[in-house]
Amino acid sequence: MRYQDCVEAVQAAEEADGAYEARLAAANINPATGLASDYLNHFYEAIMLLELLSSCPDCRDDFLAWQPMSYREHFVASRFRGRELAIAAYDAADPNLRGCLDTLAGTMTAVLEATRAAMSADLPPERMAALADHAAAWLRPLVARAGAVINGQADAGVLDAPQAVVDGLMKK
Repeated sequence: MRYQDCVEAVQAAEEADGAYEARLAAANINPATGLASDYLNHFYEAIMLLELLSSCPDCRDDFLAWQPMSYREHFVASRFRGRELAIAAYDAADPNLRGCLDTLAGTMTAVLEATRAAMSADLPPERMAALADHAAAWLRPLVARAGAVINGQADAGVLDAPQAVVDGLMKK
């Protein structure tokens, strides 16, 4: 292979990388991490329902109907315009970042499932509201940490908080 052919191959690869990053950015997928914050909407929906429970106990059934979804499941079921790209980028993302996000999502899901199980019982409205407020308070910082991972702003301690949340919830 001639030197010029090598130079052209490297330039083509760099242009392809730039085009890929542009496609990610256009689809609202972080080009640096390969992760999309649209996944967090799944958790925001549950938090919103929890926050509504104190003023609208009838939202209990809507909250109980919430179902956990993995990152892939969320995008397969969504109308996100770049859902295939989001799944492919997730699969290609740094395994450590993907692991952090999956750990946080697993912790949020555990909190939500424990809350759903408790709310399946016939709780008085004030007890249900207190439980909902408590769960939402646990979830908000976890969603923020997941957003930091997705946006490439996670610190080294990102995995410490989820276990503390689960431990605290189990003590209740």
